[in-house]
Amino acid sequence: MADSGGAVILYTTWPDGDAAAQAAHTLLDEGLIACANIFPAGRSVFRWEGRIEDGAETVALFKTSPARAGDVRDRLIALHPYDEPCVLALDVDAATSAAGFLAWIGSETR
Repeated sequence: MADSGGAVILYTTWPDGDAAAQAAHTLLDEGLIACANIFPAGRSVFRWEGRIEDGAETVALFKTSPARAGDVRDRLIALHPYDEPCVLALDVDAATSAAGFLAWIGSETR
């Protein structure tokens, strides 16, 4: 199996589940991610342009290898419908994750 060199999870928010799923399919087709988890029942409360916003959003997590994280970030920004999308990269500590799972991520994103 492939090297278990770690993983990166990119946390994003989307206007709806369909937009998140479309991005996930594109990134899978391009070999940039191993998996996406989409949570459609999100709610975001934030200040934007001087107003407090409160509304439904979909949260999506995209799993990739450290080597592909920059490419995934760039594609997510390009695919995203928001002017200023939330794309946060979170490194996964290999010591606390199953080696086989990390190896799977690595092999899917080569």
